[in-house]
Amino acid sequence: MTDSRTFNTLFLCTGNSARSQMAEALLNHLGQGRFRAYSAGSHPAAAVQPLAAELIAGLGQPIAALRTKSWDEFDVPGAPVMDFVITVCDNAAGEACPVWAGHPVLAHWGVPDPARTPDDPKGFRDAWITLRRRIELLLALPLDKLDHLAREQELRAIGQQGGQP
Repeated sequence: MTDSRTFNTLFLCTGNSARSQMAEALLNHLGQGRFRAYSAGSHPAAAVQPLAAELIAGLGQPIAALRTKSWDEFDVPGAPVMDFVITVCDNAAGEACPVWAGHPVLAHWGVPDPARTPDDPKGFRDAWITLRRRIELLLALPLDKLDHLAREQELRAIGQQGGQP
């Protein structure tokens, strides 16, 4: 029997301006309805990085609605219950995160911050490639056959595999 449910996934970063936005777009695109991805930050930046938005637009996704969000938006009654919460930057990995409803699988997929050099397309492309590889590994997992602990181990292993170009 195949698990046909949709897995809610929240990608967290400090500013929610590049890596978490790109991961959200990639998983929504590549997950083909099997996943519903979201992104947020502990201290959201003023706007999504233009080079991140360009990469997202390359998937054919509209960028007009892109906005940075606080993780507080996902820690309120009525917010989607997450199956997976994945931090993609070192700062957010060390912060005290909210206690998420539903006890989601937690993992860290550290990716170098391209926003440190916002005018360097290479940093954004490298982050994009790393996130895409990791998301492809996530999509290859037989999630319907794994219990909570096994899912957590697999997601954490994906973050440790690197995937940097």
